[in-house]
Amino acid sequence: MVGTTNEAVRKEWLSNTLKKLPDGLRLLDAGAGELANKKFCGHLDYISQDFCQYEGTGDNRGLQTGSWDTKKIDIIGDITNIPEEDESFDVILCTEVLEHLPDPVEALIEFQRLLKKSGTLILTAPFCSLTHFAPYHYSTGFNRYFYEYHLEGLGFKLGNIKTNGNFFEYLGQEIHRIPSMADKFTSQKASRIERIAMKIVLTMLERFSKNDTTSDEVLCFGYQMIAIKS
Repeated sequence: MVGTTNEAVRKEWLSNTLKKLPDGLRLLDAGAGELANKKFCGHLDYISQDFCQYEGTGDNRGLQTGSWDTKKIDIIGDITNIPEEDESFDVILCTEVLEHLPDPVEALIEFQRLLKKSGTLILTAPFCSLTHFAPYHYSTGFNRYFYEYHLEGLGFKLGNIKTNGNFFEYLGQEIHRIPSMADKFTSQKASRIERIAMKIVLTMLERFSKNDTTSDEVLCFGYQMIAIKS
């Protein structure tokens, strides 16, 4: 169904990418949160980092998780100042984190410092996102030109950068969200006719998405990429 594949596609890409890494590499999961990606890293020397200040409720604005458990994090502290030696990691993984950083470029600079020569940086982040984990949400997202400019400027070679979703998929995602958003932020419920109208629009978006060519250049869920430190 159009608009419902955002997380599943990202997880599949991450799983496939991480499982292809050679055994024994030292990997830093930066901004690891609840260690969702650790299950893909059983063959690696996995080390997690997080600032461990978000607990699920934040400032009670926007979208919150309700609970958030970071008790198993290895390194607690600032992602822009990680207490590890220069060039001490073969791989750095940072997934859906950059939008939660006041200065994401400083984090990229730190990743460049920590990675060995020819080391691998695996990144995902939204192109567009709703306010979540507030107050720790500083940007709605990033487009490909952000990565090309900053990563290449730091001496990375972008080996694989791809979009997740497209314009029609993103609109579908937000239409699916309307009933829950109405429940949370208004005193109204979608009527039967309105729900039928949403289904009609979703059917239209499904058809458009299946015949899409390059609408992801305008809007998508986010970007997934691999960059190699020169």
